[in-house]
Amino acid sequence: MHSPHSSDLLQRLEHLNRIGIALSKERDTLKLLDTILIAAKRLLNADGGTLYRLVEEQGSQQLRFDVIYNDSLQIHMGGAIGTDFPKDFPRFIPLHNDSSGQPNTGMVVTYAVLNNTTVVVDDAYEEQNFDFSGTHRFDQRTGYRSRSFLTVPMKNHEEQIIGVFQLINALDPETGQVRTFSLADRQLAESLASQAAIALTNQQLIKQLESLFKALIKLINTAIDHKSPYTGGHCERVPILTMMIAEAARRSEQGRLKNFRPTREELYELEIAGLLHDCGKITTPVHVVDKATKLETLFDRIHLVDTRFEVLKRDAEIECLKKKLAAMECGDLAIIPMLEQQFRDRLAELDEERAYVRHSNIGGEFMDAAAQEQIRRIAVRRWVGPDGQEGNFLSEDEVHNLCIAKGTLNPEERTIIEEHVALTMKMLNQLPWPKNLHNVPEYAGSHHEKLDGRGYHRGLDESALSLPARIICLADVFEALTARDRPYKPGKMMSEVLTILGRMVQNHEIDPDLFDVFIREGVWLDYARQHVQPEQIDFIDVNQIPGYIS
Repeated sequence: MHSPHSSDLLQRLEHLNRIGIALSKERDTLKLLDTILIAAKRLLNADGGTLYRLVEEQGSQQLRFDVIYNDSLQIHMGGAIGTDFPKDFPRFIPLHNDSSGQPNTGMVVTYAVLNNTTVVVDDAYEEQNFDFSGTHRFDQRTGYRSRSFLTVPMKNHEEQIIGVFQLINALDPETGQVRTFSLADRQLAESLASQAAIALTNQQLIKQLESLFKALIKLINTAIDHKSPYTGGHCERVPILTMMIAEAARRSEQGRLKNFRPTREELYELEIAGLLHDCGKITTPVHVVDKATKLETLFDRIHLVDTRFEVLKRDAEIECLKKKLAAMECGDLAIIPMLEQQFRDRLAELDEERAYVRHSNIGGEFMDAAAQEQIRRIAVRRWVGPDGQEGNFLSEDEVHNLCIAKGTLNPEERTIIEEHVALTMKMLNQLPWPKNLHNVPEYAGSHHEKLDGRGYHRGLDESALSLPARIICLADVFEALTARDRPYKPGKMMSEVLTILGRMVQNHEIDPDLFDVFIREGVWLDYARQHVQPEQIDFIDVNQIPGYIS
């Protein structure tokens, strides 16, 4: 049979065990700090307490006030739910004196840290070894009586001190009177400090791993950026817009989005997918990614075509001069004006055709069959090349590229570009994702899919396309349409962009609910003000946007 004393100790140990479980589950740092100090106060039945963390501040190690509690005075500052510290509050306590560099052992908390020891003070007004002048001033100002103190360093798994908590005025559970902290109190407090330090360290390690992971992602995007400045900006902006859309969708109370309530972990998963959505482009050839004109490879071949036109003009001039010379030798001077007119007409015709080819070399939204046929007529014109052989003016490959109906990529190059999505998914599926990030490959690898199933690379339809993936789809299209740093087109005006997106909604390509919240919540405008050139933001009557239901 347990004695009253042993029964109380057993209850406190059970309480300590529950505290350890609660600490291990908490993911928010500020809430964790609150939980540690509240748990210490309750476990040891103390009236107040303070929690400090060891930080680097102004080039030196200092203790920073993070949470302060006092039940009698109803004070709670810092942490997740406490009031802010006053501006004139001295938040930092240096471990060493600024002038001499000597250890600052005059205060209990600094002494405990510097000497790696728990300090118990029975009565602050009788203690001679430590400076309690600040405590006395506090008591005078508030009418409080600070008596017993228990100060415990918090050490991580490497025996490094990461902070310290200090409890004030142990209370007798029966009488409520202030008592001193016992040896059992000290042992329990040290056990709690160990658990608290482990919880804080684990959380810090998780944050460090997250930071490292994001840094590695940034490293990949920097490599893509170095290959091509066009995709680099895209990799940076799409995740920003992705999270803006996700937050707006999370707030929505309309349509099926009212059930979209992602957790912090799910939003983080979406952010990572947005950051990695184009990582497959790291292997895409630069001359395809940066193809600004139809004839561009490692250089723009339009300059070779220009040279050929100059050769034809030179040949026409030589032919004209030969005919004029022959006429003069025969005394037929009357024919010379006609020959000169024919030469001028020929030059005009060549200049017109060169202008047509140059215009066709610029990728547009649409090139009709008649325009393509004109290129083919120019292509079969004969000319003598540098090798002295006569051949067609344009090669089959040049005709193939100049007749691209939309944009600057021919079908083979478009296939290469589209392969980046499959490669993105292949690369990401090879990583050992933790449970909270296991959807990253799926979200990232679906950003070119469409609700009607005509996207790439898997041809998913709306039944297989998750809402997070649809968010990245919308962000990807909007960013691409508004970007000014693309090699093949200028950034479009905002009214044109929203009209194009609206038509995509009508054509069942992008999610209508997401598009509605995108317009209604003004996400497009918030993003544009930060990442789009001001001259692209023109007047827009949102009620006239096709596909938008206000």
